[in-house]
Amino acid sequence: METLNTNIFDHDTSIDVTHKINTMELDNWINHLKYIKKELINLIIICNKDLKDNLGEHDIIERFEKKKSENNTLLNALLKYANSRTDIAECEDTQCDMIYITEHESYRRSYLYHLDKYRRLKDAFFDKVQGKFSLSRIEKSL
Repeated sequence: METLNTNIFDHDTSIDVTHKINTMELDNWINHLKYIKKELINLIIICNKDLKDNLGEHDIIERFEKKKSENNTLLNALLKYANSRTDIAECEDTQCDMIYITEHESYRRSYLYHLDKYRRLKDAFFDKVQGKFSLSRIEKSL
């Protein structure tokens, strides 16, 4: 994929600057989702190997698996979207530019929604794990 030159120059129009900022933002989203993908794999392994007995019947493993699938779906969509942005430089009117900007806003909302849900899931996991380990320590000290 050939990426848009993201250096911002004095002679760039506001639309050019917007496209460049959106490209940088998209690259960050993709890198973040790749990291989340690795993190989810590690969390699933930890749950399956090290914490299975402590988690009991909790559905956290299934929720991590589902989030992993959702993360992969969004990551693939963003990679496809990034490839489709190669024609931005060919836009000759505001209507064309606005199509790209509107599409980017839609992906931004999807990314932020996904990130919020993922953070909530991790918080639930850590609350559950912390509670289980705290109870285990208390029981052992009695």
